[in-house]
Amino acid sequence: MDMNATPPVDSGKTRDIALYIHWPFCLSKCPYCDFNSHVRADIDQAAWKTALLADLAHEAAELPGRRLVSIFFGGGTPSLMAPETVQALIDAASGHWKVADVIEITLEANPTSVEAARFGDLAHAGINRVSLGLQSLDDETLRFLGREHSVGEGLAALDIAQAVFDRVSFDLIYATPEQSEPQWRDQLSRAIGFGTSHLSLYQLTIEPGTRFESDVRKGAFAPMDDDRAAALFETTQELTEGAALPTYEISNHARLGEESRHNLIYWRYGDYAGVGPGAHGRRGGMATVRHRKPENWLTAVERNGHGMQREDTLTDRERAVEALMMGLRLREGIARDSLAARAIDEQALKRLVSQGLLTVDGNRIATSPQGRLVLNGLIAELVSEDMLAA
Repeated sequence: MDMNATPPVDSGKTRDIALYIHWPFCLSKCPYCDFNSHVRADIDQAAWKTALLADLAHEAAELPGRRLVSIFFGGGTPSLMAPETVQALIDAASGHWKVADVIEITLEANPTSVEAARFGDLAHAGINRVSLGLQSLDDETLRFLGREHSVGEGLAALDIAQAVFDRVSFDLIYATPEQSEPQWRDQLSRAIGFGTSHLSLYQLTIEPGTRFESDVRKGAFAPMDDDRAAALFETTQELTEGAALPTYEISNHARLGEESRHNLIYWRYGDYAGVGPGAHGRRGGMATVRHRKPENWLTAVERNGHGMQREDTLTDRERAVEALMMGLRLREGIARDSLAARAIDEQALKRLVSQGLLTVDGNRIATSPQGRLVLNGLIAELVSEDMLAA
């Protein structure tokens, strides 16, 4: 086997799983962010370590006999976690499950100097991949996005990360209201030049319940229109393809073999355990949801030994539609004989292929570059009415 290739999800009886651990705290709330993040003046690190370990133990008991291929610390801002807590959780997970020979252990980090100073300790704790939230290489845009760091501080953190961690990815947000195509081309070209093996490139979206939604409603600014945003998306594909960082998921780009193994578990509709406030998980035909508010989650763990709010049994229809929605985000698409394909309207498939929005190659169905521009509408048209009515 090519050790550099991204391994597929094991479909045998002892299926591969991923573990997601949510740390819900941030230094401040970004105006575009709709993630489960909270600002607190004081955080009892010891209490949180104890509670996360208990929640993890409960989830591991529900998923026996699996092989763990990835751990992902997300948030919030998990680089604010004590490295001792990170190491305790990695050690506990390694005791609960059989661990892959090469396991990917990712932590999301913001590039402030306070957090960058912890990178060495986090690497020692077992983190081997970091996802850095640079978000922009323009100071004015960073202020607009409500970020805590400057461009200079972010690039210093990137230098430290590349020296400390085996693998480094970073995020950029584009299609901000006044951004031009030349500006984005220059910024992305510069970003590619930093030499990381993975980039996550997201268009700015105005999410419900965020401060940006309120600002747009009040007329403080107008989002970029769809045509201009589409042009920037095409620029993104052009530059990343040319730099051997092709898109493997609609917003993610990597060198061959450097794809996020953790996120591939999600997109390929594999099982994953979700631990911590607001964390979602999937165990076969069951979707799990933890209590979202940190204090409610802590109370639940103290009372029940876990932070579970809900366990929902998914119908075959729900699973097929979810698998289709996730799988078509990937460049590789879905298999013709997969769970996801059961949700497809065959007449719609033929029509969308004829329109150049989907491709069928042997056993694979995938979106074309043109189809990725209109992915949400494409999926809505592709899903069988029988599935929607079931």
